Amino acid sequence: MQESITGNKTIGEIVAADFRTAKVFENHGIDFCCGGKVALTAICIEKGLDLAAITSELEAVQGENTDRSQNYSSWTLPFLADYIVNTHHVYLKENDEQIAAYATKIAGVHGAHHPEVIRIAAIFNKIASDMVGHLKEEEEVFFPALKRADAARIAGTSPAATDLEAIRTSLLRLYSEHEEIGNAIHEIRHLSKEYAIPDDVCNTFMLTYKKLNEFEDDLHIHVHLENNILFPKALQL
Repeated sequence: MQESITGNKTIGEIVAADFRTAKVFENHGIDFCCGGKVALTAICIEKGLDLAAITSELEAVQGENTDRSQNYSSWTLPFLADYIVNTHHVYLKENDEQIAAYATKIAGVHGAHHPEVIRIAAIFNKIASDMVGHLKEEEEVFFPALKRADAARIAGTSPAATDLEAIRTSLLRLYSEHEEIGNAIHEIRHLSKEYAIPDDVCNTFMLTYKKLNEFEDDLHIHVHLENNILFPKALQL
């Protein structure tokens, strides 16, 4: 059944219900992950968009063929947590250091004529550093506690108090860290003028911007899965 879309629904709720709507928000430069708590009406007013037109676009994509592999909201908590680790955490571990190294390199080579890349390198190096602790928290504390609490719920027993406290504590920290990294990557996009490639730069510069854009795309889905689907389900425990 097609999800009814109204202006009072948040961006995160709309995308959580149907991931096909994400591309509409992306096309209009609307953040559906870190900015997912904003109501559709509010974001349309903020960006000067016509609510009726956006709603029509959202309803149109809901009529397209469904990709069952993207029906994230129907997945169990353990499966969703494992998917996040095996897909998005693996991507970050394989790419963060490389992107940071590229950003540092182009800052040294092109910083004199493109000072924005010096700031971009500093921002991304902090992102890469902060991500180490963030992923460790999720993999070693939050996700295991979540799985144990969910197993207890399915078995009809009460989750351990220590697990519930670990979930509560982690949620506060992880939400906050998502806001920080979201703001940081938005600043990189702004500084890079939407990852526009200057005429006088080398191949490493072009590759760095391509990788930064790829990083942001992955981050949007990663944070959406947690902020708009996994975390709300965790709160229900």
